[in-house]
Amino acid sequence: MTTTTLTDALPAHRKRGRFAMRAAVVALLLWVLVPLWLLAVNTFSSPDAVNGFPKSLVPEFDLGSLSFFAGFQGVSRALLNSAIVALLTMIMSIGLGAPAGYALSRFDFRGKESFRLLVLMTRAFPLPLLALPLAVMFIRVGLDDSLFGLALVHTTLALPFAVLITFSLFSGIPMELEEAAWTLGCTRIGAFHKVVWPLIRPGIAASAVFAFVISWNEVFAASVLTIQNRTLTAFLLQSLDVSPMPLKFAGGFVLVVPALIFIFLVRKYLFAMWGIANR
Repeated sequence: MTTTTLTDALPAHRKRGRFAMRAAVVALLLWVLVPLWLLAVNTFSSPDAVNGFPKSLVPEFDLGSLSFFAGFQGVSRALLNSAIVALLTMIMSIGLGAPAGYALSRFDFRGKESFRLLVLMTRAFPLPLLALPLAVMFIRVGLDDSLFGLALVHTTLALPFAVLITFSLFSGIPMELEEAAWTLGCTRIGAFHKVVWPLIRPGIAASAVFAFVISWNEVFAASVLTIQNRTLTAFLLQSLDVSPMPLKFAGGFVLVVPALIFIFLVRKYLFAMWGIANR
């Protein structure tokens, strides 16, 4: 009787586990998608519908809010500044993070563990604590209110992710593959280009995604370190109290969409990254 009871209870236990997992997945999807849907509804509705009540759950596909946002003074320049800073951050974080990840994975040197700890400690200090020293230093060296100076700060925020992601992927690629290429006449650079680079491209894409999104969404440093050359996040924060609701919703939509598009374009590299990392 006991064996029969356990046999009958096991499928029920598994069913409850599957139901709980599916419920958690549905709750997570709702948590992420419902705000995005409401944001899209208010963005593609007329200003009267945005300010009216009750709210509709279906967009009117009216471009009045986006047209109002696009024509608002300073938006186009702020949007361009955000794109430039995000691209600079992406290039610098990959250009510095990938070699650092390769060195940590392939070489043993004095202070290796301390270096890894220092990489992590760059995220231990809150940015507001460093804002005043950064502002003073940037003024002294002439980087205040510049897109390149802001990209340097964003690179500091994104670099630990780039180093750790590329380090984990380089560690997942056997060193024997490079050594085999060396025995066949390849130099270290040639072996890296022919053997390692095709496998590390997913990690590079993932690092680019993190760097781009971190820079695109960052607001505190952009607000403190820029005045005339504000990014879109800093511009919207400055105009948030005095701007009408259609501008707020359209601004939020424009902030969200580029990051989603960028992630969608590199999604296959992200999936491939997980496949490499799990080997």
